[in-house]
Amino acid sequence: MSDRLSVGDPAPDFTLPDADGNDVALSSLRGKNVIVYFYPAAMTPGCTKQACDFRDSLDSLQAHGYAVLGISPDKPAKLTKFRDRDGVTFPLLSDPDKEVLSAYGAFGEKTMYGKKVTGVIRSTFVIDPDGKIAVAQYNVKATGHVAKLRRDLGLD
Repeated sequence: MSDRLSVGDPAPDFTLPDADGNDVALSSLRGKNVIVYFYPAAMTPGCTKQACDFRDSLDSLQAHGYAVLGISPDKPAKLTKFRDRDGVTFPLLSDPDKEVLSAYGAFGEKTMYGKKVTGVIRSTFVIDPDGKIAVAQYNVKATGHVAKLRRDLGLD
């Protein structure tokens, strides 16, 4: 179980393949605010709702200077299906080894339906232009999360 990140911590850098197999590096987004969110599995109801909420807010987030990256353990082929089915317009990145998930404390023990399980902890981070954690939210809800994040960031 990795440690959780806190505001002010340096954001662990990563390079992961997107749905098309192209590498996306967090360091290439330096100078921007980046929202990185971790979700358990593409094509599932909660993760679809969350991705569509980010998709529907993307223009507004980008207008405020935010880029969005979604990360899950899914392979790129599944991410391609997910993106195409739901019209996701921001990069979905593949972390099958869960190295990045673990580096962010977004993989570990969680409670699901009253049972302790090990898996992806639905989490969202805002990384500032200097590469530091500006917001760290763990165990976020799939529904309503983007609206809450927008309020937390003072965008609404």
